[in-house]
Amino acid sequence: MDYKHDTPDPDPSLVREPLAAYGKNQFTIPEYLEMERVALEKHEYFQGEIFTMSGASNRHIVINRNLLVELGYRTKGQPCRPLGNDMRVYIPENTLFTYPDISIFCGDPIMYDEDNATNPVALIEILSPSTRNYDRTTKFKLYQEIPTLQEYILVDSTSIRIEIFRPTGKGDWQRQEYTDMDSFLEVRTLALAISLAEIYADTHLP
Repeated sequence: MDYKHDTPDPDPSLVREPLAAYGKNQFTIPEYLEMERVALEKHEYFQGEIFTMSGASNRHIVINRNLLVELGYRTKGQPCRPLGNDMRVYIPENTLFTYPDISIFCGDPIMYDEDNATNPVALIEILSPSTRNYDRTTKFKLYQEIPTLQEYILVDSTSIRIEIFRPTGKGDWQRQEYTDMDSFLEVRTLALAISLAEIYADTHLP
């Protein structure tokens, strides 16, 4: 199944609201970066607007921990490795600054500055009810503009469901879905497979 680039946008009011600060609604990239250095919570930046990122549920945190620990252990000493959601990713092609749940890099990250990487080969987002539409549509379209991106993985936090998208080289993305706890998610950029049972351990999902 191919995932086309022209998927309609979700209703942005269901996702997040822009942050109003210092009496203005439009910010330059240097202004955003300066604000983010002292902020107590994480924010996205896109085309001059700053958006507060939603908090994570306990199940979201558990899944993120499971993935990061397992992938980190299996790639120790390897050229490709996962990094957690403190790594901010910048996409110069569309101005998005964001914090993916997990970013995978091969070799050293290419940095826009000391805090912002530009060349992930894979991104993993853990879906929550408030962000799933954004992560599957608008954010996915923005991620597609990363030249190095080879895999986009969406892990549901409310049911046993994982989707993985890979570019076909023809302007669209091929989709694969996993819904069986006994199946294995293949992460080609890391040349490994991880069972859904490991990913969803301790979540108490049926």
